[in-house]
Amino acid sequence: MPATPVYIICSPRPQVGKTLLARLLAEFLLLKNGNVAAFDVNLKEPSLLDYLPGITETADVTDTYGKMQLMDRVIVDDGLAKVIDLGFHAFDEFFKMTEEIGLLKEAARRHVAPQILFVADTDRVSARAHEMLRGQIPRMNLITVDNEYVVRGELPAAMEGGRLFRLPALPGFLKTYIDRLTFSFTGYLRQEKDSSTELHQWTRRNYIAFRELELSLILQRS
Repeated sequence: MPATPVYIICSPRPQVGKTLLARLLAEFLLLKNGNVAAFDVNLKEPSLLDYLPGITETADVTDTYGKMQLMDRVIVDDGLAKVIDLGFHAFDEFFKMTEEIGLLKEAARRHVAPQILFVADTDRVSARAHEMLRGQIPRMNLITVDNEYVVRGELPAAMEGGRLFRLPALPGFLKTYIDRLTFSFTGYLRQEKDSSTELHQWTRRNYIAFRELELSLILQRS
């Protein structure tokens, strides 16, 4: 059986589309599998909990109890995909913890497959954080997310070498539309009869990309 996936969506920078990606992925997994467990590690609102309260719970990694509580929930081979929306304020502390406890080795032992989706930016903080992750996370577990709305051009050369996930940009008026707390990507696909609309095609394209991500994970483990 395929290992239970845990998707950790992260960035050391605010406002790079991290929660948007977490929403998309969580809704895709909910549509495909019927269930998903999402964890919101954020300080500012709106956050994943505001958009998907039915499947999301808050988590805290500022103390040992919170860290262990989160790890006990996600590093378990129960067949239920997990999505962690890791706030920028918790980036350093979280990955310091994962290094200290040997997260990847423990996950492999428990038949769990962490996938770190690093949402890129072009600043020095992002460059240093990405370099740190490359030294800590095996290539097969680290995916660099090129959010075209944020990067607006070529990724830094150092981020181009590994696995990539490209998140196409949306026009500003559509971004405002999907930022509403009541908006659902899956709901939109079901309700909008015109499949040629830009938002319909954008959502389907991302869902297909998530499916390919899942398939690559299965192939890696086979």
